[in-house]
Amino acid sequence: MKAFGIAGWSGSGKTTLLEKLIPQLTGRGLTVSVIKHAHHGFDIDRPGKDSYRHREAGASEVLLACSERWALMHERRAEAEPTLAELLARLAPCDLVLIEGFKQEPVPKLEVWRAANGKPPLFAERSDIVAVATDAAELDTALPRLPLDDAAAIADFVIDHLQLQDKTC
Repeated sequence: MKAFGIAGWSGSGKTTLLEKLIPQLTGRGLTVSVIKHAHHGFDIDRPGKDSYRHREAGASEVLLACSERWALMHERRAEAEPTLAELLARLAPCDLVLIEGFKQEPVPKLEVWRAANGKPPLFAERSDIVAVATDAAELDTALPRLPLDDAAAIADFVIDHLQLQDKTC
């Protein structure tokens, strides 16, 4: 299982890129999973629902299942935030895990950078950024520059960089 990060400032277009990149990769026969880091607390449950009530009552894990999907909610309570390695270990085997966020983790990353965002590029501070996807005409870097709106070219780069096999060939 290989891991590849998508990093960038909030509002740079990471999620939009992933929405376009995932079908490019799965269309080439790869199984893809995603880990998304949330900076603020989140809840996929609603007050009053049975699973919410179970967690509120003190259950450490609640697994919801139906014919279309299942979701495991794990309450961390007094535990530290999980590491990327811990989260990766919980995933089912796949060809590629795309990681949105976790920019401090030492995995190869593509930076999504837009000049209009008004933030400096991350690649100057991060040696694990291996390429930049941008809509900028000019960007001073020796890293490979990929057009932000070309998900196929970005998929080609990820496959090549990680030495994955396009299973449709």
